[in-house]
Amino acid sequence: MNITVVGTGYVGLVSGTCYAESGNEVVCVDIDERRIAQLIEGKAPFYEPGLEELVRRNVKEGRLHFTTDVSYAVAQSMVSYIAVGTPMNATGAADLSAIFKAAEDIARAVTGYHIIAIKSTVPVGTNDRVREIVNRVAKHRIDVCSVPEFLKEGSAIEDFMRPDRVVIGSLSDQARAILREIHSPFVRTDNPILEMDPKSAELTKYASNAMLALRISFINDMANLCDAVGADINAVRRGLGSDRRIGSSFLFPGIGYGGSCFPKDVQALIHSASENGLDFALLAAAESVNMRQKRLIPQRVKQHFGDDLSGKVFAVWGTAFKPRTDDMREAPSLVVIEELLRAGAQCRVHDPEALENARKYFGDRVTYHKTNYEALKNADALLILTEWNEFRRPNFQRIKNELKQPVIFDGRNLYDPDLMKALEFRYYSVGRHPV
Repeated sequence: MNITVVGTGYVGLVSGTCYAESGNEVVCVDIDERRIAQLIEGKAPFYEPGLEELVRRNVKEGRLHFTTDVSYAVAQSMVSYIAVGTPMNATGAADLSAIFKAAEDIARAVTGYHIIAIKSTVPVGTNDRVREIVNRVAKHRIDVCSVPEFLKEGSAIEDFMRPDRVVIGSLSDQARAILREIHSPFVRTDNPILEMDPKSAELTKYASNAMLALRISFINDMANLCDAVGADINAVRRGLGSDRRIGSSFLFPGIGYGGSCFPKDVQALIHSASENGLDFALLAAAESVNMRQKRLIPQRVKQHFGDDLSGKVFAVWGTAFKPRTDDMREAPSLVVIEELLRAGAQCRVHDPEALENARKYFGDRVTYHKTNYEALKNADALLILTEWNEFRRPNFQRIKNELKQPVIFDGRNLYDPDLMKALEFRYYSVGRHPV
């Protein structure tokens, strides 16, 4: 199948590359000439495990192509996926201008029957609005469908190639049959292809992310209650997750969720509910809990060292919002580091992949270090903000020797409090007794 993917951001590039890997001829389109030039050379513009190797292989084997010319790409394709950004605007609504522009550009370029499949996360009703746009300008029949993505940064290739489910929202039997064929190689283990109307498909994506956000905020609030009453959140989590009706996924306490999806999608769903006269109080509460949780570490630091942190130096391990990505959008580290800087502290920052992105946020207000141990030198305490694997089994004696005093604020509960006590660290974690 000849496929066009409009947008080479996270979703578009991963999707286009995986479609090519399954044997399709794929042309990825972007307006960013530098990015396209970089991709033609086989270089991914962001970090995702395994992606760059997959891009290079499919470019070399002639299945994956990159261009800035949408007309050229669409003219030789039957299916065009729209995977452009839908950032949150000032009201919390999704900005759909890039979606509408891409749809119009595709509609003007088609040379015969065509399918536009919206892969970007969009509010319910977007499919209808796109259909109105293409019907105004297209000279050939176009079916507009919704095929939302369910990718996790850090494991996106695996998620795409072996999805829990594929969702196809379409009003056209012809489009459904073609999209089913494109996605059938990815569900050979009998995971379902779920066919539904476009509105239900649009809401399925938001509902999935909202539910996961709710679980994270719930377990974080439970962790705060454990702190208040002297319970252990790990014991509570195990008891909770052992219930088959609940399960243990996304029930790990920490310092809040971030990234490009959860914060934006929760806001967009709240906004959509409001537009339809509904008060989605449950999601609003989850969002409030998440914002409060991001301030937990600065609060703990000030409780230990005092409100005035002038002259204090802190080593920060991890700035990405999660491991195995360089993405810092809405990351808890942004809130933590800003609050420490406002209180007069200095920060020595390390992240295995996100240091260049950290520079874009903090400039020369912090120092950047290539290794985690280098960041420890002459620091008053260590702050762990991202659960990278290389942080899980560190050399504790070296940490102790490098720090001015053996104090760790662990926002991801990486270490055993009993071990920290035995090693004579002052150790603060989330929902467990400080030692």
